[in-house]
Amino acid sequence: MSDGQNPENIIYNEQTIRLDELLQEHDRLVSDNTNLKKRQKKAIRRFNREEQLKPYQAELIKMQQYLESNGTRFVILFEGRDAAGKGGTIRRVTRYMNEKHYRIVALGKPTEVQKTQWFFQKYVTQCPRGGEVVLFDRSWYNRAIVEPIFGFCTPDEYENFMIGVTGFEKDLVRQGTILVKLYFSVSKEEQARRFERRKTDTLRQWKLSEIDVQAQDRWDDFTNQKYEMLKRTNTTHSPWTIIRSIDKHQARLNAMKVILNAVPYERLDPTLDFVPNHDVVISGSRELELMEAQRLQSGKFVG
Repeated sequence: MSDGQNPENIIYNEQTIRLDELLQEHDRLVSDNTNLKKRQKKAIRRFNREEQLKPYQAELIKMQQYLESNGTRFVILFEGRDAAGKGGTIRRVTRYMNEKHYRIVALGKPTEVQKTQWFFQKYVTQCPRGGEVVLFDRSWYNRAIVEPIFGFCTPDEYENFMIGVTGFEKDLVRQGTILVKLYFSVSKEEQARRFERRKTDTLRQWKLSEIDVQAQDRWDDFTNQKYEMLKRTNTTHSPWTIIRSIDKHQARLNAMKVILNAVPYERLDPTLDFVPNHDVVISGSRELELMEAQRLQSGKFVG
């Protein structure tokens, strides 16, 4: 003890330091407990949502069996903006399906040889055999939206595609292929939030591409191309179905309903609700009407 120090002051200071440490430890434990409860609630909510999907995933297995027994071909296109929820929906749709009778196709940049071929040739080679489901994670509609925006095709190539795609799809359907075209629609704010999560989440960083980085800046370009695509390729033989995907769970659930309703198989559980939520599932024709109304009201498309 140094000269002039009061023993009572030393004891008081030590008690004060100890009390501060105890209070800090208490605050840490309270914070940890709060975070634990939040994680538990989130895990329970995620579990319950996955459980809600299981009856429909069982129906997808029954649907597959129908396709196999009848030799029917089934093509599902998953289109939409980056981070709109396409990949997560595909994973839920295929989670329990027979792997021998479905394929997920996500084609990359065309090769030099493919660039010289008929545009649809690389997609035709990926089309299903009898009894098979093929899910295109982005499809030939890259040429309708992404390619013209980023200059990956010429104006003539774009126009040739827009003229030819309806006939191509009509032939697919006429020859017995079931074709479902899903467009996942997300808001600009929600897309930005998901991009930000990809930047900070090490498990999701691989999803962030150079095109993703530009998606927010080119939002209006994507919207204009979406409108042109719907206007020119939403046909009676191959209509578009829009899936509102701000709520990922509802998007996944309702996409499953749309897929199941496209196939005339015998229901595994007829008591299930197979009616899509009209706030989540919008017909291509209705989406066009909504977009045109937005343009009349505000002078431009909103989303």
